[in-house]
Amino acid sequence: MTYAYSILMAAFAAALLLYAGIMAITKDYKLLPFRSRQSVKPKNEKKYMTMLSKAVALTSAAPALSALVGLWSVFTAVFVLIAGFIVCIFFSTRIVRNEE
Repeated sequence: MTYAYSILMAAFAAALLLYAGIMAITKDYKLLPFRSRQSVKPKNEKKYMTMLSKAVALTSAAPALSALVGLWSVFTAVFVLIAGFIVCIFFSTRIVRNEE
């Protein structure tokens, strides 16, 4: 199990990308958790779901890159995961801000 971290991160990235794809295709606001639906009341739910699916798809890049780096070094992969999430969330907020 030398590649357990890489397999786990690749599965997590694939799950996030699949969730983003389902959100983009269906544009169903009820795919969000109940708690999120209570706190966010968008004017246009379909546009909001499209924008959110872009942000989730971008965020799935962090565990994907970490999985690739994890093939060589797990310690470096953890650093790439943390740094990748910071960068991806930063750009995701830009996507959300530009879409509104």
